[in-house]
Amino acid sequence: MTSAILPAVRPAIADVDARLRAVVRAHYDALWRFLRRMGVPEEQVEDAAQQVLLVFAARATEVDDEAERSFLFGTALRVASDRRRQRQRRREVSEPSAVLRHPDPEPTAECQLGDRELRRCLDQLLEELPPEQRAVFVLAELEEMTMAEIARTLGIPPGTVASRLRRAREVFAEKATELRRYIEKGILP
Repeated sequence: MTSAILPAVRPAIADVDARLRAVVRAHYDALWRFLRRMGVPEEQVEDAAQQVLLVFAARATEVDDEAERSFLFGTALRVASDRRRQRQRRREVSEPSAVLRHPDPEPTAECQLGDRELRRCLDQLLEELPPEQRAVFVLAELEEMTMAEIARTLGIPPGTVASRLRRAREVFAEKATELRRYIEKGILP
């Protein structure tokens, strides 16, 4: 009986493998950025992305081609949330703006250092948004998803997407203005 089932299963496994490879090629970079922007530490993003892809691989036959991106980002949102909770349990209490006061200790070229500082400022600004607003903001502003795509991805009504995005943009603009004032004065908060 096993020998009769095995030939039938091989094509299905090959199909899932081919689809997984296609998904990685099409969505991995955006998935990586999304996880990073949702607060997953840079050194853990690869592992988190692999976790998302494992969930996709296990459920690939259940996910329609048109829903791949939504499935991946929805799964990534849950993975990032789990990682943030884990980090908060182990995290030392510190001043939130301390990250911005200390330059990255790794020796890099000036240009790379500037880019890294800007990314850290962005990460700090994003960290100050509540997770619900941050998810909508990152998907809309950084991943350039439409409100309809965001609503499908997060499983929330379009009106909720719009209100969260509006509030997230307001908070982000306030925090960015505050950061600019510090930078203009030559000090980092």
